[in-house]
Amino acid sequence: MPFEGDNMMGVKRTNRSAALRILHERGSMSRKRLSESIKLTPAAITKIVGEMIAEGLLTEGSMLPGSGVGRREVMVELNNRARAALGIFINLRQAIVSAIWLDGAVIFSESYTLPPKAPAEESVQMLCRRLTELTAEHGLEKDMLLGVGVAMRGVTSPDGRVVRNSFGALSERDYPICERVEALTGLPCMMSNNVRALFAAQMYLSHETEDGSQFFLRCEAGIGASFAIGGRIWLGSSGQCAEIGHIPVVRRGGKPCSCGKSGCLETLASPGAMVQDALAFFSEERTPVLWRIMRGRSPEDMTIEDVFEAARRGDGELAVLVDRAVAALAAALKGVIYTFDPGKIVLYGRMFENPYYLSKLIAEMREGVDSGHNVPIEKSRLNHKLEDKAAGLLVVEDFFDKGGLM
Repeated sequence: MPFEGDNMMGVKRTNRSAALRILHERGSMSRKRLSESIKLTPAAITKIVGEMIAEGLLTEGSMLPGSGVGRREVMVELNNRARAALGIFINLRQAIVSAIWLDGAVIFSESYTLPPKAPAEESVQMLCRRLTELTAEHGLEKDMLLGVGVAMRGVTSPDGRVVRNSFGALSERDYPICERVEALTGLPCMMSNNVRALFAAQMYLSHETEDGSQFFLRCEAGIGASFAIGGRIWLGSSGQCAEIGHIPVVRRGGKPCSCGKSGCLETLASPGAMVQDALAFFSEERTPVLWRIMRGRSPEDMTIEDVFEAARRGDGELAVLVDRAVAALAAALKGVIYTFDPGKIVLYGRMFENPYYLSKLIAEMREGVDSGHNVPIEKSRLNHKLEDKAAGLLVVEDFFDKGGLM
């Protein structure tokens, strides 16, 4: 275990970071209350607050009502419009460019359709060009921009600079995306896996400071997850915690997965996989309810909601398909519960909005789990509201960690 001290600049950064984070999480406070909350002397808080007011990061607000003679306390609060962050969110077949303020409020957001295995350099050039154009159109000056965050599908390098394997989103492996974004925008860049970025954004915007642990599961084109202890995301020894979607669940004859293996959990339990399986036996004879639902539409337009509705209304083979997918996902999550004993499991993704599917998953999660491991399971309160915020918030979090010192 390494033992390291800290110099005066490090102490200053830590103290400023604590002040910024508590004001973000709790809102405006007096200097006295801020001093008590982060256990610094009133003189130290006065100096820190004075510096950050001069930098535009904090502003003074209303005065607290006085109870007698003497100077009344003045509230201080974050100036959430003092800085902005840019973001690029890349998923399978989709990319989003956006800009946000320090509180996560969206300044602009545009979504683009990408082809599978999109050419990496061509795509990044296009996204950076549009990001630069939108930044200028919205009057965001360069000196107020913190940088560009990239939320990337797949496996990233430990230093957060290189896309090792995007599982089919981009054409190239080992693509130095941060280096290219910096060259194209002239701004510093940092990157994280997209699911970890979504989870970090959820904790930031939910103002969650609990000391416990939680497991975040996202089901969209694929299945991804992330695990946090005490509000900090655990990366694992190789930075790949927690690739739950790529747990092998079919030993022989499993479908090929985007990761290069076969029989992974997401080839069975992701919404895309369930739609593919439904299409394999879609017919008027075998799936009469789904056939009626799809009347006048192309089979290629089938959605996971169509499959759930047909299963709910009596298509027996589809009900079996859904039950099999639910059982596989629940088994993986039960393994998480018994291995990590998280304080709660948070579900993120459009299929968790479906009551038929969600009730089946919750019921399956209760089967065979003793009362000591009856972990709360909840749908994210920010479900489908984080994709245009997550990438930029990577940069905001880093800014706060550095005490607002650029």
